[in-house]
Amino acid sequence: MIRKSIQSRRARETRLKIYGITSICFALIMLATLLISIGLNGYSALQQAYFKLDISVNTEKFVDDSGAPDNNKMNLFNWDGLVQSALREFFPEVKDRDEKKELFAIISANAGYDLKEIIKKKALGSGSHTLSVWLHLSDDADQYLKGRLSIDIPEEDRRINNKQIAWVNSLVERDIAKLKFNKTFFTSADSREPESAGILGSVIGSALTLFVTIMFALPLAVMAAIYLEYFAKPGKITDFIEVNVNNLAAVPSIVFGLLGLSVFLSTFGLPRSAPLVGGLVLGLMTLPTIIIASRASIRSIPPSIREAALGLGASKMQAALHHVLPLATPGILTGTIIGMAQALGETAPLLMIGMVAFIIDIPTTFTSSATAMPVQIYMWSDSAERAFYERSSLAILFLVAFLISMNLLAVVLRKKFEKKW
Repeated sequence: MIRKSIQSRRARETRLKIYGITSICFALIMLATLLISIGLNGYSALQQAYFKLDISVNTEKFVDDSGAPDNNKMNLFNWDGLVQSALREFFPEVKDRDEKKELFAIISANAGYDLKEIIKKKALGSGSHTLSVWLHLSDDADQYLKGRLSIDIPEEDRRINNKQIAWVNSLVERDIAKLKFNKTFFTSADSREPESAGILGSVIGSALTLFVTIMFALPLAVMAAIYLEYFAKPGKITDFIEVNVNNLAAVPSIVFGLLGLSVFLSTFGLPRSAPLVGGLVLGLMTLPTIIIASRASIRSIPPSIREAALGLGASKMQAALHHVLPLATPGILTGTIIGMAQALGETAPLLMIGMVAFIIDIPTTFTSSATAMPVQIYMWSDSAERAFYERSSLAILFLVAFLISMNLLAVVLRKKFEKKW
């Protein structure tokens, strides 16, 4: 009888281990499937189709008397026409008006602007100059060169016709069109044209937002945790506060977005779509998480340390700040980093306060109009162009890598600074 009971118990333990291992393996397979599918969709965004033009330009038309570029004159200059004229030299047989439109459609709509920025950076001075510049091809030509645009379907159902394919192939055969590393993705902000769109603006917007979040949430959370652990008197009010802190940690994030919309924007009149407002909203959302982690970390410190400080004449505040808090710092930092990682991936609160706006400039201050990485991904994935879809996939990989790094940092900090009692 006893032997059967022992065998039955061991069988149940074995089944439990098998269930656990199976669950972990299933989760890892799903995670790997997700990352691989995103990676297969996004890896090609690391390359971009460029074409090379030899352009002759007379800088006297847009420089001042000292030879420095004049912004007003440069803005009025016909840069698009200059690029189109240089492109037509490769295809002199193209004379019909409609054919010219089709030819110009294989290059980026921002090619003229890109040329202007290149010449502005070179500061050539007054006179005639001949430059060899690499400019973006259009997103359709880019997708064709990457093999992501099928030419087996009927021509009328494709975004690029047979003439345009022949022109692109001709540029490739002349070695003046090729796929190169897409540095624009990492050095530019958003754009209406996929080939000119980048994540730098949203990365800086997220960084400014998270800075406001941590400066707002961390001090308040630590003070609240110390108060609840050491100074709050047991009673209904304290119980009410603790229950609400725990409940706020489970409130849907969009509720905090509505709160920020009604309080920070409508009542206090803070600027819409600014990292300052986004940071305050995410700070409110993260505050309960950091309070709970800070209380758990403070509670893990042996009471004897605080009691010894009090016995030597330290005040309650001195014992908490000078003796307990430094020892609880690793746990507090771990909870803070995890809370920041959660805030970094939030989209709904930022949508409610207007950070879904189309921003082409890189933010420079906390009140500048900006967007964030999750919102940027949301806007790109909602676009019709295939090139935006692959960029959103690459941006997701970038965001996931950053989130994994933050979580690894939390683990490292805990391992390095924690003390065992």
